[in-house]
Amino acid sequence: MRVYATDFAVRGKADTSPVTEADEKAEALILAELRVLTPQIPIVSEEAASAGHTPDIGARFWLVDPLDGTKEFISRNGEFTVNIALIEEQRPTLGVVYAPALDRLFCGVEGGGARVEEASGSRRIACRRVPSSGLTVVSSRSHGDAAALDQFLSGRRVAASVNAGSSLKFCLIAAGEADLYPRFGRTMEWDIAAGDAVLRAAGGRVIELDGREMRYGKPGFANPHFIAEGLGS
Repeated sequence: MRVYATDFAVRGKADTSPVTEADEKAEALILAELRVLTPQIPIVSEEAASAGHTPDIGARFWLVDPLDGTKEFISRNGEFTVNIALIEEQRPTLGVVYAPALDRLFCGVEGGGARVEEASGSRRIACRRVPSSGLTVVSSRSHGDAAALDQFLSGRRVAASVNAGSSLKFCLIAAGEADLYPRFGRTMEWDIAAGDAVLRAAGGRVIELDGREMRYGKPGFANPHFIAEGLGS
């Protein structure tokens, strides 16, 4: 947030995606603390991976995106997050998604439910049943394929469409504020693992287009197209 308040510089990475000083400072802080907390668990983090530094992983590892939604950060709309997820046997079993500018923290753990902490306090959250009026569909504010989304939604009753940045899309479904997030476009595992963990803990799921559960630790850490959904979406 200190960087956010300044006239910060924006650079391009090898894959042309933007990066700022905030991405790098947040990653350095998070990695140092995770290594103290769990020195035996390897960490896969976006900026380190982008620089070619990826540890050997086993069945258990951390996935970190120190600043998810860098484009939202740059545009200063507040919809960026810090994502930390624990992966066990290819599943996200614990996830924390924090939106610093919105002061909303979402967390979920397998078997323990999901919560949000915000100015009004801490409360449990859970996915909702789709209202009779239809789905609330959430999509990316800065990415996505509008034609593919329209084709996917054809024949479904849609009551509202909402744009949101970063992993907040998963969290809106987990909190019962939306129902469906179809993603047709490139994402990496660190982009979605924490949000996936929160959503699963709230009763939802993330699946590939063929219906298989999203798995983590894939070669290259790239994701296929996917659907994040609540109850009965």
